[in-house]
Amino acid sequence: MGQSNPPHPLILTQGDSMSYLSQLEAQIIREMNQARANPGEYANKLETLKQYYDGRLFKQPGETPLQTQEGITAVDEAIRALRAMDSKPSLCPSRGMSQAAADLVQDQGPRGETGHTGSDGSTPFDRMNRYGRWQGGAAENISYGSDTAEQVVMQLIIDDGVSSRGHRENIFNGEFRWTGVACGPHQTYRQMCAIVYANGYDEQV
Repeated sequence: MGQSNPPHPLILTQGDSMSYLSQLEAQIIREMNQARANPGEYANKLETLKQYYDGRLFKQPGETPLQTQEGITAVDEAIRALRAMDSKPSLCPSRGMSQAAADLVQDQGPRGETGHTGSDGSTPFDRMNRYGRWQGGAAENISYGSDTAEQVVMQLIIDDGVSSRGHRENIFNGEFRWTGVACGPHQTYRQMCAIVYANGYDEQV
């Protein structure tokens, strides 16, 4: 889910340390930046997943089998897309944006809900503006059920069943320079991770 504001000067604040993030949350930012730095090399990581597909069933050792919508064709398409991409600047972590992501996790997780709209009707853009002001453009990705940073990022890059590949586009959007991440328990899918992005962010926390 993405949105753009009318053009105006971007406000970029000094990068924050990641001490407020859990180990998993910090690892997700590093994993996204690894993919952005060298998409072609990251495509080689996706290649290793192909051995675990049996038709549309994804069966990784030690994991519960997952019924996908597209099967290995989505992985092949993602590999081709990444190998055609240029590198992108690293994403900087934002405390306020991470708190905005945490608001959704704390709202949805206990009820097992999904989607970008909070129970209070808030959008990702509303939540980001609670703790600062996003600038230029912004978006949100949500992962359900993945346990590791690699699984979260690979799932969003492959974007199985999403015709627009919007989650992948968000990860590799070169205009996005700031990100916030929050993960937590989810009643239906065990775990969820919300990731928000923005061109610029005026931190107010």
